[in-house]
Amino acid sequence: MRAIRWAAVLGTATLAAILAAGTAWAHVEVSSDKKQAGATNVTVTFTGEAESNTAGLKSARIVLPDGIAPSQVKLTKAPSGWTYTELPDGFRIEGKALPIGTDAVWSILIDKLPENVTELPFKTVETYGDGEIANWIEIPSPGQEVPDPAPILTLAPASGAASSGAPASSGVSASVSPAPAGPTGAAGTTATASANSSSSSGLIWTIVGIVVAVAVTAGLVIWGRRRRSSTG
Repeated sequence: MRAIRWAAVLGTATLAAILAAGTAWAHVEVSSDKKQAGATNVTVTFTGEAESNTAGLKSARIVLPDGIAPSQVKLTKAPSGWTYTELPDGFRIEGKALPIGTDAVWSILIDKLPENVTELPFKTVETYGDGEIANWIEIPSPGQEVPDPAPILTLAPASGAASSGAPASSGVSASVSPAPAGPTGAAGTTATASANSSSSSGLIWTIVGIVVAVAVTAGLVIWGRRRRSSTG
């Protein structure tokens, strides 16, 4: 029985540790109604996942990718009561803090997407009602995972891009500094534009299942052996 108890403890501890680490992979998601470089009148939608257990989201500050000017963008959807402010390198939306656990969803209309890229990173800084800051600004190298990935919109190449020799993906030529802790962090962030935002939850749950199954199986085998020994 002691072996089974240890197996259960091991499985529970492993599951809790992985789930705790998994919160770091929550992110801002981005999608669009048109998925080709060079497309015009494109609606891009963002979903900022609510992670805090003590406060709701109250603002988001977005740096536009290279090739998209703030004058090419207008807000089409935002949480009720939130306002839109154009910035030199992007925009900010803000308002009354949302209820705890409520995701922030907003959409923008872009006149035209750049023609020579297939990845558009939208570095995002979120602020909660209690001043907590979430920086989703990291751009990984190919095949690399980072804890705070910027949302990246993936596009098909523009028509004729392959034959014209245009580059297939965007270069990351600039950075955004993480916002300082404090209620005005997002508003005071200064940045210049330029990850795969896909979640690793599938891999995490696979590892959880394997670890728990192995631990429980080992415990049952040990318990069975000890029981046979004690009755023999």
